[in-house]
Amino acid sequence: MKFGINYSTPYYGTDPDRLMAFAQHAEACGFESILLPDHIALYPGAAIGAYEMPPTTPFPDPLDCLSFVAAATERILLGTGVLLLPYRHPVVLAKRLATIDLLSKGRMRLLTVGLGTLPGEAAAVGVDFASRGRRADEAIDVMRLLWAGDADGVDYHGEFFSFDKLCLYPKPHGGDQLPIHIGGSSRAAARRVGRRGDGYFAGGMLMPAERAEQWDLARSTADAAGRDSGALEYTRWGSIDMPQDRVDGFAAQGVTRIIVGATASDQAVQLDEMSAFAARFGLASKS
Repeated sequence: MKFGINYSTPYYGTDPDRLMAFAQHAEACGFESILLPDHIALYPGAAIGAYEMPPTTPFPDPLDCLSFVAAATERILLGTGVLLLPYRHPVVLAKRLATIDLLSKGRMRLLTVGLGTLPGEAAAVGVDFASRGRRADEAIDVMRLLWAGDADGVDYHGEFFSFDKLCLYPKPHGGDQLPIHIGGSSRAAARRVGRRGDGYFAGGMLMPAERAEQWDLARSTADAAGRDSGALEYTRWGSIDMPQDRVDGFAAQGVTRIIVGATASDQAVQLDEMSAFAARFGLASKS
C-alpha cells in the first residue's frame, strides 16, 4: 500500500513557511506523495452538495504550490486532488506539467483531474458546464499527444481544440508520459478511468456496493477498450488515525494508495499526527 498526504489549503491556510514545513516533514516521515486541492474562483452561494463554501476560502493555484514544494523537497511525489481539468487549456497545461516534472526530476506523477461541480466557476472561465466531460476527455487526449510528439509536430481536430503541426518542448522528465488519474464518485467517472485514466481516485460518500461497482466498471471498461485493467491504480481517502485492519480492508478491495490529511489546526500537532501515522505503518522504512 502507498500512502499520500493531503495539504488542505482551505483548512491549513496559505502561509509559505507552513506549506514548506509540512511538505518537508511529510517527506521525512516517508509519505509517498503530497496532494493539493483546486478551485479557480468562488462566489457567494457556491455549494458542493449541502456545503456552502465561503467565497473567501483560499485556493492558491495547486501547480504553483507544487513547484514551490518541489524546490524544497527531494523525493516526495507531487499531485493534485483534484485539478479541475475542463477549466484549463490543455496546451498550456501540458507545458506547465512537463515543466514541473522536468524541474522536479520526475516527481509530477500524481496528477488527478476532475470535472468540477460549480456552474458559476465554469461560466467564469467561459466553459459550458454541460459539456465539461467531453472537454476533459479531449484535454487528456491533447496533452498525451503533445507529450508524445516529435519535432515534426502533431495535429489535432476535435470539438473543443484544434491545431496543426504543434510541437511542445521540453518534454516531461525522461521523455515519459505523465500519468493522469481520474477523480470522481460517479459511474461516468469510472468509465472515464477505463477509457483514459491511469488510475481512479474515488471520492464521495458511497455505499460499499456502489463503490465496488464503480471499480469493477473502471476495469471492465479498460478491458473493453483494449487497455490493461491490471495496470490501473486505485486511490481512496483515508483518515490519519485509521488502524491497520481498515488498511487491510482497503487492500482487499483493490486499493493501491490511501490519501490522508492531518486533522489538527495547530501546525505542531499536525506534524505529530503525521509522525504517528508514519510510525504506525513503517513508512520511513519503505521510502
